[in-house]
Amino acid sequence: MQDWVRDDLVGTGAQARYLIRFTLPVVPLLALFLLIPGPLWIGLAMMALLFIPLVYFTIALMNVYRRHRLLVHGLDPALLNADAQARVDRTREDYERRHGRLY
Repeated sequence: MQDWVRDDLVGTGAQARYLIRFTLPVVPLLALFLLIPGPLWIGLAMMALLFIPLVYFTIALMNVYRRHRLLVHGLDPALLNADAQARVDRTREDYERRHGRLY
């Protein structure tokens, strides 16, 4: 199952899956605010007061949670930064190819 976990956490669409996994189950619970008597905007405002911080903290803690899940499943947490590191390496190699080593 490690291949599946690796693909789920660092593969294509991993960030979208993470956001959906945390926010979608909360939507039906927040929709209960629409049953409160009064204007529609009051129910929507109450939903927003809970949903916006949820999304904010979900995004803020995305790498922490994904790194933890990688560790729990015995995978290298550096996999989260593999794409960024590959881009840095390509840029460095391109620079060195064009301008030579500076040190």
